[in-house]
Amino acid sequence: MKINFTLNGKQRSLDTTPDRRLLDVLREDFNLTSVREGCSQGECGACTVLLDREAVTSCLVLISQVEGKEILTVEGLEKNGELEKFLSAFRKNGAVQCGYCTPGMIMSARALFYCTENPDRSEIKEAIAGNLCRCTGYNNIIDAIAEIAEKGGI
Repeated sequence: MKINFTLNGKQRSLDTTPDRRLLDVLREDFNLTSVREGCSQGECGACTVLLDREAVTSCLVLISQVEGKEILTVEGLEKNGELEKFLSAFRKNGAVQCGYCTPGMIMSARALFYCTENPDRSEIKEAIAGNLCRCTGYNNIIDAIAEIAEKGGI
């Protein structure tokens, strides 16, 4: 089956079986290693990407579901300098320890900034609720995202 979609701003076409997970396609066919497999059940958020500007766990999305849609990964944030804003705030606030959850956290935060430029702490907490972190205790991550909001967002 041929699937057509936009990936990180570029039109893509892929001939594949329709039952492959988006997670696997992104990692195996496009070498996008920011998309990580954690639980394979949509519970940890490590594989979070944006699908038409909404945060989704790519382990639960079949490639056939992305026909004509837009997918954004952390690698796609590099183009406009968005990634550097996130990384700078995460480093400054000690929001990165092992780093495994970081791409998913960033993508969930990016989805939030599509909805509102200046989210409050409760909106930030809600936006990252689907992302598990075993290292930081979340406060540093929330502080980093709040700092970005205070500086005018993305």
